[in-house]
Amino acid sequence: MSESPISTGHTSTGQVVEQSGTGVPRPSVLRVLRDQRKIIGVGVAMMVACYWVLGQLGEWETAAMTTVGVGLGLVNQLVTELWLARLISSGREVTRARITTFTIVRLVLLSVVAVGIAVMFWPSGIGLLLGLAIFRLIALVMTTIPLLKELKAQ
Repeated sequence: MSESPISTGHTSTGQVVEQSGTGVPRPSVLRVLRDQRKIIGVGVAMMVACYWVLGQLGEWETAAMTTVGVGLGLVNQLVTELWLARLISSGREVTRARITTFTIVRLVLLSVVAVGIAVMFWPSGIGLLLGLAIFRLIALVMTTIPLLKELKAQ
């Protein structure tokens, strides 16, 4: 018995997910990393820029904390994309309750970790919150631009 060819589908954030001929997408961590390579590149560039700018000012601890904040934002982005791909591919109904529960748990966990680290390394720890906020803003813009282009094309 031969398998049907693989086709692709898209998540709501533009992520491409492979689907087998059975209609069941197969999301994976590697696929999410491949699909999110632009945002990963921006995150790495932001981390380098933190050390470059703040290091020249002698604020190495603040640079490290800002880099950790960007890293936490990047992990948050990738976990969200993977969860969305798995939710869509599961074939189960996507409900507000499921999305709300995941979002609240994810954001509470992220907030507890971020604030805990920021307090432990205060006053340089404020850089962690700054890095997290700046990464979130840039990720939002990078996610919105393709969606706006797609709407304009229609």
